[in-house]
Amino acid sequence: MGMEWSALVYILLTVVTVALGLCVDNQDYVPDRIRGGRRYLSWQDGSGNGPGERRQARNRIAVAAVYCLLTGVSACRIAVGNDYWVYRDNFKLIAQQRHVSSEFGFNMIVKWIQGLFGYDEYLPVFAFFSIITVWFFVRALHDQGKRFAFSLYLLMTGGYYFNSLNSVRYYLALAIALFSMKYVLRGEYGKFVCVILAGAMFHKSVLLVVPAYLAARYLAAAPLRKWHYAAGGVFLCTLVFGQELYREAIFFFYPFYRDSAFDNGQLSYANILKCGCVALLGLVCWRQGLGKDMVNRFYFFLNLMGLAVYCCGSFIPEVSRVGYYLIISQVFLVPGALAGMKPGKLRGLCQAGVVAAFGCYFLLLLRGMYAIDVRLLPYRNWIFN
Repeated sequence: MGMEWSALVYILLTVVTVALGLCVDNQDYVPDRIRGGRRYLSWQDGSGNGPGERRQARNRIAVAAVYCLLTGVSACRIAVGNDYWVYRDNFKLIAQQRHVSSEFGFNMIVKWIQGLFGYDEYLPVFAFFSIITVWFFVRALHDQGKRFAFSLYLLMTGGYYFNSLNSVRYYLALAIALFSMKYVLRGEYGKFVCVILAGAMFHKSVLLVVPAYLAARYLAAAPLRKWHYAAGGVFLCTLVFGQELYREAIFFFYPFYRDSAFDNGQLSYANILKCGCVALLGLVCWRQGLGKDMVNRFYFFLNLMGLAVYCCGSFIPEVSRVGYYLIISQVFLVPGALAGMKPGKLRGLCQAGVVAAFGCYFLLLLRGMYAIDVRLLPYRNWIFN
């Protein structure tokens, strides 16, 4: 019974934050935030033709409330996640200046926090990384999500936020990758690379997004030619016939993954189905505006890359760590595609279908959170437990 009540924490958190997200009306200025420049700055200082002060204030309050709730649940957790105590042991090894596999940026911050709070004070370390991870997630939604509440719903029910309570370093890098998309869309490639290099200080796998996001940006901006399709076919062939080359490159950076429990060659059917359905939705909406919008085209090609990786990349250990960098674009693609559809029964049916599908996916995630290799449930925190 206690475990069932514990799951309600996650359900109520999702319901309350999405309800607060409905108070955020930012669809008028998201395009300018993505473009940047002078028009973006006019939104920042309230001058120019920006939204009224009341709407700005309401947006800020609602976004701040969402951020505080998400951060509070994450930062106050204790013994949540199958690697929680593994991280705690690594914190102790870092304090003893012994070798750990984590990146130097992560190690430096852990040592700094331990210097402030003392040896084996692991709660402030987890809290710190929760604070910055959620900030990147929420800021990305605020700057890029025309339908903030819908994007937040997909982020929550898609499991990205809840999985960040596990795999601390990776989900910080994932949040930074999501945040960095706006720089790619603006063409501010220097800022994009700098942000990703900063993320690589915590999980070097995020470097994969540099070629992937730049390729998607190029495809989104260019009219597709026959040679583009040929290049895509060659890429798929390399995934099928060049697996050993890819594996050797992966094991050069992550040698401990070779023949480990993560190197199992399993296909992620749930993610294949999710990517396939989103790609189908994108194709339905292509002639209704999606194909003419460079931003949505960018997200569409990222999802397409994710579908290719999940279908042909089962040889990659923990393939979802590659796939998530690509398919997290769905939190912007799906609302954007639906918004571009003509009002009518088809649009309403598609929107209801998306909400229901992600809701069911969320319920399945909740059931799986009790598994011994996940352990995101039962939820405990240091305030009440």
